[in-house]
Amino acid sequence: MIVIMKPKSPMEEIINLKQKIEGENNISVNVIQGKEYCLLGLIGDATEVDADKIRANEFVENVKKVQQPYKLSNRLFHPDNTVVKIKNESIGGDELAVIAGPCSVESEEQIVSIAKDVKKSGAKFLRGGAFKPRTSPYSFQGLRDKGLELLKIAKEETGLPIVTEIMSIDMIDKFVEDVDVIQVGARNMQNFELLKQLGKIKKPILLKRGISATIEELLMSAEYIMAGGNENVILCERGIRTFETYTRNTLDLSAIPAIKKLSHLPVIVDPSHAAGIWWMVEPLAKAAVAVGADGLMIEVHNDPANAKCDGQQSIKPKVFQELMEDINRMISVKMNREYEVINV
Repeated sequence: MIVIMKPKSPMEEIINLKQKIEGENNISVNVIQGKEYCLLGLIGDATEVDADKIRANEFVENVKKVQQPYKLSNRLFHPDNTVVKIKNESIGGDELAVIAGPCSVESEEQIVSIAKDVKKSGAKFLRGGAFKPRTSPYSFQGLRDKGLELLKIAKEETGLPIVTEIMSIDMIDKFVEDVDVIQVGARNMQNFELLKQLGKIKKPILLKRGISATIEELLMSAEYIMAGGNENVILCERGIRTFETYTRNTLDLSAIPAIKKLSHLPVIVDPSHAAGIWWMVEPLAKAAVAVGADGLMIEVHNDPANAKCDGQQSIKPKVFQELMEDINRMISVKMNREYEVINV
């Protein structure tokens, strides 16, 4: 349920109403200050709340019931887009945020070299797996703690914030200290105990969509994190499992505008995992930008043929540079068109 306050309602009256609703019902109330209106978002079981009684308040313009089970991630609760700040960068703002780097950290020379290359091409964040969830227990599982240390070295060399995947609750303290954006992989999207614990910290969380998850299930997973108090959530579309076997997954481009209509959270796209084929990364990345993605997460490796993990879907630094140049031209054309429309 959402309570829409009248414009210019005194904050004292808004707080009084908030406290009254909470006192009479076993729910919490979030005060959301928009550009024009102030909203009260009722979180919890609001079935017993008397909407007519709230409407009788002289400062209330309207009361609406929210049908969707997700509340905090719902755009109705937060009309303005959320911008997640990371160091001096952001995801969800006016600029496209690009995260790039190898699937897994393999050596100091490898990760530092790639970090320098992607930064030179315009990436704002460095991705790299220190702990790798693999389908086979016999596959390379990552360098683990050593991999984290190498990511920190690459960060010191380039200044790029680190994005890497967490595997379990017992890693949280280490990740809070060393990692700038904690990635929750597709396999852990519905690891609710992990999500609850990540809700207790303020570190930005990049939440990937599960391979068989619906959009609503993705938003409900985000809700677990936000319900704990951490509103710094970034959603990631990385392809879903379909009957098609030519590609690794099927990139659901329709999810981007759908999520942005339903939720205020930023949404980025991982075209590398979606296709699993390096030459598809470029067209899928461009398509993601065209449909309104807030950012991209791209796997870049200096020697894909000998990569220890997912080399077949990684592009080389030169290809990444060319892709970034093309995307910048796309964005420039879009901005110029918007400018021309405004001035007509």
